[in-house]
Amino acid sequence: MVLLCLGQRRGIVWDFARHITDIRQLKVTNLLGPQINAEICPQSDAIFPSRNVEVWKELDKVFNNPDFNPKAAELLGGAVRVPTESYDVMDPVGQDPRWEPFGILNDYLETTFPLVNSTLRRTKVNGYALIYEWDGSDPNLKPLLLTAHQDVVPVEPITVGQWTHPPYSGYYDGKFVWGRGSLDDKSGLIAVMIAVESLLESGFKPTRKVVLAFGIDEEATGHYGAKLLGEHMVEKFGRDAFAMLVDEGGGLTTAYGGKLAAPGVAEKGYLDVMVEVNSPGGHSSRPPTHTSIGMLASFVVRLEQNPFPYSLTRATPLYSTLQCVAEHSPELDSSLREVIKKSISSDRALKQLQDFVADDPLMRSLITTTQAIDLIGGGVKVNALPEQAWAVINHRIAAESSVKAVQQHDTSVLENLASEFNLSFTAFGRDVNVHHGPAYGALIISEAFNSSLEPAPITPTGPDAAPYRVLSGTIKATYETGRHNDNGGQLTVAPFMGGGNTDTQFYWNLTQHIFRYDHVNVGEDGDARGAHTVNEAMNIDSFIEMTRFFVTLILNVDESDAI
Repeated sequence: MVLLCLGQRRGIVWDFARHITDIRQLKVTNLLGPQINAEICPQSDAIFPSRNVEVWKELDKVFNNPDFNPKAAELLGGAVRVPTESYDVMDPVGQDPRWEPFGILNDYLETTFPLVNSTLRRTKVNGYALIYEWDGSDPNLKPLLLTAHQDVVPVEPITVGQWTHPPYSGYYDGKFVWGRGSLDDKSGLIAVMIAVESLLESGFKPTRKVVLAFGIDEEATGHYGAKLLGEHMVEKFGRDAFAMLVDEGGGLTTAYGGKLAAPGVAEKGYLDVMVEVNSPGGHSSRPPTHTSIGMLASFVVRLEQNPFPYSLTRATPLYSTLQCVAEHSPELDSSLREVIKKSISSDRALKQLQDFVADDPLMRSLITTTQAIDLIGGGVKVNALPEQAWAVINHRIAAESSVKAVQQHDTSVLENLASEFNLSFTAFGRDVNVHHGPAYGALIISEAFNSSLEPAPITPTGPDAAPYRVLSGTIKATYETGRHNDNGGQLTVAPFMGGGNTDTQFYWNLTQHIFRYDHVNVGEDGDARGAHTVNEAMNIDSFIEMTRFFVTLILNVDESDAI
């Protein structure tokens, strides 16, 4: 089975059919026939610009002409050649010299896209984060907001020699543009800029205002970039001021003989938990029964032995994805198709489907709160008892859960073990156990790195959700007329659950209609590769399709009376 997973905070969609349990092992009773129900995963028709159809046709010819490939590659490659790396710990803008490349990228955008910079109003927030405003003729219409980020994940110096082409070369080999950021997310940034520049060249004048917002530290929490951009836009435009928002996210893949597009309509929450054990020091020749490190190891093991319970509900976006696969993927195993369809009204079938999902670690991770012990430390010398040991557990919080629920879970799992070791226990600022005698040491669990984030609001996708219909119709129109559709096949659009946290976490107040989507083909042909690792590269066809998508979206949203 082909489903989708979003990698880290980046909205990269991966095909992970090879990870799914062989569906022939699924023992189910035929619960429904193979009939098609139009009410399950309803699809919008392709939406093409009408009032501005000539503009769209003109630009479509430009983008579909192979002669445009090297120009597009150079525009993306020029941005890749600026090493705008962001790190988990950076001093503020103006104090840390590692921000200086962002000024070079700002200048590159200004000189490379002259019409954007002469026609749209540009505002710099916190030095290098950018907002562009393209005024429309009707101020009563809510604007369209397109976002991306300028920063990239740093390149490990020891891996530079492993790259086919240098990581900041922006090298174009006739098929791929190579380099850090070519996929994540300078492709999205430059595709938006090309789209707007091209529309300006064509003479298009929007009815609906268009706003572009480009953060500077999405790969490092977004607090210097998107957080301040979001605050600026709320102050200037107000809450719920935008018709819809599109940021990086899902893409195109293959699902049982059918093509699937998966815009992210939700994201999991986030919490890092510091587990700290303090106990008396001393000489290692006279060790106690348990050292701080030994006790910490027990706490870490206890957490791993007690994962969060999983539950597949009809409200989670993954359930909607499964419904779309069952309805529109012709080669899906008939038994699994029947279980998915029956689960709409049968709790028994829903439990069977939940059990199936739980058998695969990747799918299970999308419906449950996850925990990963990622950092650990303690001790300074082999002959000195460690007085402190610590570990950090990273949690990605399920859509139906909350930060508070995660805190309660971790507290309850560790409480008894703290008593067994005769440790005082403080959990998230609260004293948990009361000692009648002196404690041997202390267990403290707390939020690390000021990291807590509730799960994102789920974007409406129902019959009355006009922005989702326009987005879906735009995706289909772009696909039907573009380079990805080489066999004339149909495309299914399915809402999806993001696994990471993009810059949209700071834009929740701006609109209810947030979509995380890159029109990138990530199927077996490898159009996108290497996000956050060696040999990151972007297929030029996919990059141009992203650009065509943004042009079509801007025109369709501009013409929509329903939004």
